Amino acid sequence: MKYDKVAVAHAMPLTYAASVPAQPILGDDLDSTIPAELRSWLVRLRLLEGVPFANLVADTELLPAESMRWFYLDRRWTDALVQGALSVGTVNSDDRTHLTAQYPAIRDELDVEERNHRRAEGSARFGGRVEAVSGFILRSEAVSGWPGLHVRAFSVDPEESDDATYLETDPRRMRLLRLERLAPAVLFCLFDGIPKVVHVEEPRQGVQFGFHMRPAGQGVRATLFPRDKTTFSYINMDGDALVGPKDPDDGIAVPFRAGPGTSGVVDIQRLEQILRTNPKTKAATGADDGLDAAEYALQLIRFPYRQVFGADEGITLAKAFRATIAYQEHVSTTFRFGGNP
Repeated sequence: MKYDKVAVAHAMPLTYAASVPAQPILGDDLDSTIPAELRSWLVRLRLLEGVPFANLVADTELLPAESMRWFYLDRRWTDALVQGALSVGTVNSDDRTHLTAQYPAIRDELDVEERNHRRAEGSARFGGRVEAVSGFILRSEAVSGWPGLHVRAFSVDPEESDDATYLETDPRRMRLLRLERLAPAVLFCLFDGIPKVVHVEEPRQGVQFGFHMRPAGQGVRATLFPRDKTTFSYINMDGDALVGPKDPDDGIAVPFRAGPGTSGVVDIQRLEQILRTNPKTKAATGADDGLDAAEYALQLIRFPYRQVFGADEGITLAKAFRATIAYQEHVSTTFRFGGNP
């Protein structure tokens, strides 16, 4: 086959440029053992980017639907991964000896660079080294339903209320080394250190409307907690403010339309009538003179849901980081060898 050598020579640099990942942030190419581009690539490798999912989760039963697995990252394995990638460039025993001698300096640079991997362009570099790396893998419909889930890790338990916001510069927040969806319903996260509290929260980019759902037999039951039109706080059916966890029995059972093809469709008119006729809630909600669109929206608005891991009253991370599945036992009970039952 004939080809134009001149055209190929001109096209090769363009082809190479299109295949090279994003350039490192300006100012990162400091006096170092390895170039910034290679250092950036090795950092991504240490954070397990490009590692097949089968090497992260050995068996699908280890990550069933609606489950969350917490883990520590074994630095010896990631060191071996980087050493294996660098060994591709060695040809003889002298090359391998030289790489072995240089690797401690390379590892120290990567420890520092990991902390700067997600740094905003133009911001100051972070100092110090990443000592321990922890994280979780979440498999849930929440990941596919809300692709922009917020994850925040803290070194202490924040004392603010549930509606508080936390800036990236908050000294209590721990840096995220990696936050990525590996599949539509699988979220992978790595932290710089071992957090004490982790918040996983629905995104706050828009207004949400909805009800509190809970299982009821083969289906679900929806409950609406009315809101005071003045304070915007939840109230029960007696008109009293709700403090702490809400009991579903204190709310209004949401009515649904009857008839074929209307399963799961809320009966808006009946719900408005319930709010308007209840003598203890109609004044507080503003439904005594009828609900207009804005007042109705006030009743149906719902703040983003936040799941807290590690708080005293929640799921403690000391329990979350403790292994609950022994893989050896899982293999022995799942697979059968030698014809044994």
